Amino acid sequence: MDTTSSITPPPADSQPVRGVRISVREFGWHYAGREKPTLESVNLTIEPGQKVLLLGSSGAGKSTLLHAMGGLLHDDDGQSQQGTITIDGIPAEDAHGAVGLMQQDPESSIVLSRIGDDVAFGPENLGVPHEQIWERVKRALADVGLEKFDLSHPTSALSGGQKQRLGLAGILAMHPGGIFLDEPTANLDPAGVEDVRDAVIRAQKHTGATLVVIEHRVGVWAEHMDRIIVLGAGGRVTHDGSPTEVLAEAREELISAGVWVPDYTPEVLPSTQQAGAELICARNVAVTRHYPSARERRKRRKALKNCSEPYVFDAPIVSSGINASIRAGEHTSVLGCNGAGKSTFALTLAGLLYPVSGEIVATSAFLEEAAPSPSRQYKEPSPDMTQWRSRDIASRIGLVFQEPEQQFLTATVREELEFGPRQLARLRQEPVDEQALKHRIDALSERLRLRHLEGANPFTLSGGEKRRLSVATALATAPQVLILDEPTFGQDAHTWKELVLLIQELLEQGTAVVSVTHDDDFVRALGGIQLRLIAESDYHGEEER
Repeated sequence: MDTTSSITPPPADSQPVRGVRISVREFGWHYAGREKPTLESVNLTIEPGQKVLLLGSSGAGKSTLLHAMGGLLHDDDGQSQQGTITIDGIPAEDAHGAVGLMQQDPESSIVLSRIGDDVAFGPENLGVPHEQIWERVKRALADVGLEKFDLSHPTSALSGGQKQRLGLAGILAMHPGGIFLDEPTANLDPAGVEDVRDAVIRAQKHTGATLVVIEHRVGVWAEHMDRIIVLGAGGRVTHDGSPTEVLAEAREELISAGVWVPDYTPEVLPSTQQAGAELICARNVAVTRHYPSARERRKRRKALKNCSEPYVFDAPIVSSGINASIRAGEHTSVLGCNGAGKSTFALTLAGLLYPVSGEIVATSAFLEEAAPSPSRQYKEPSPDMTQWRSRDIASRIGLVFQEPEQQFLTATVREELEFGPRQLARLRQEPVDEQALKHRIDALSERLRLRHLEGANPFTLSGGEKRRLSVATALATAPQVLILDEPTFGQDAHTWKELVLLIQELLEQGTAVVSVTHDDDFVRALGGIQLRLIAESDYHGEEER
């Protein structure tokens, strides 16, 4: 995407902002239900205007530290805090408006229904004069590559990556003295990664703000930063210095810790796959984020019953002309730029959204293989997957959402892992085999490095830990088809490799795996089919072997 037109001069009110000074003294944080503290005795100072890249393995406490510096952590609900964090000498939780924090989950930063209003929300609350607000809004949207959208465009109609850009625009529009970004490019396509990084660096240069970034793409940011701070076990600072010094002197140590240093990818043997029977077939599908009304669904069912042309409901189309064959033991990568409809297609393939037109069809092989015991009353679902009930989906398809929080339902990691199998047994009216369930959950918990977190609340996990938990919950029901949306988000190099090896094993066992991803290394490691989607304006979905 050519974004040269989006690089506009600063608005009239863009006067230099003095960057904030961040002081962390003996800071520790212990989440309720955790065996050990997430952070312990952290000490560091970030001077005004510095640009800092915060690194560490998955679960090292990076996001927790950033949230604490942003004033979002409070010592309540049985959680324990030690030490202090101040912004220009003021306790972080009291430094209102001094910093802007973008969290890992893009949904968490969206507060209003229209993109213009959402970006304007921050400046309005800071008392920025009305005549300056909309200049800030337009510039911020242009900086993050969203200038093509009308200011009244619904925020709910944006893709995950576009919501991530919108959250960043909301921060830039406030002109804060501190800009704190947690994985700001995690859900962006490769071109979008550089666009957003450049927008952040430009904004920092224009305003003089202090910048702290958590990012696994170290090579993308390192040359633009003044300093790298590395957190080790327990959140303690293990390295602190210029990017050149830290990445050169501690390279092997960082690799051993799982940090993604430049020009390094974990070695994984390419996946060898033997495609088995076709399980799901997508035929000339057009997808939408709109869910049809009950009336529209009834019309579709009636059309199918009468063997007439399927009913096409009126909805904005994200992508169309999609054809795909999902086969046992084969990996399918769904690729494309942000807004191309990748996540929407994944949800449609899983039976959670309706196609505007075309068909998502389950083959006889898919229907027969997951049928319950003949001794139980059983009605085989329709080949048309839009007609499936929840038990039909739960027994056959495992889905990992782009935002892991959307699928968490219980109070602890262990309960979350057990929830799917217990619900499936209930839907099938079958007793739970407690011993078999314990064995399966123990194995998954151990394999995905969640054993020490089994008593923790899922919402207190790091981004990488949440992603691994969401994958584990999808695998707990042993689905025939596993659909993953950005599966490597937030993973360090070690957990990335373990996830790749686990998926390779699933493929060898005959599970069909579909991955929505921007991770080229992940695609190369797993091979298989590539389905490239393009936005509706010039869309044609094609498979590549």
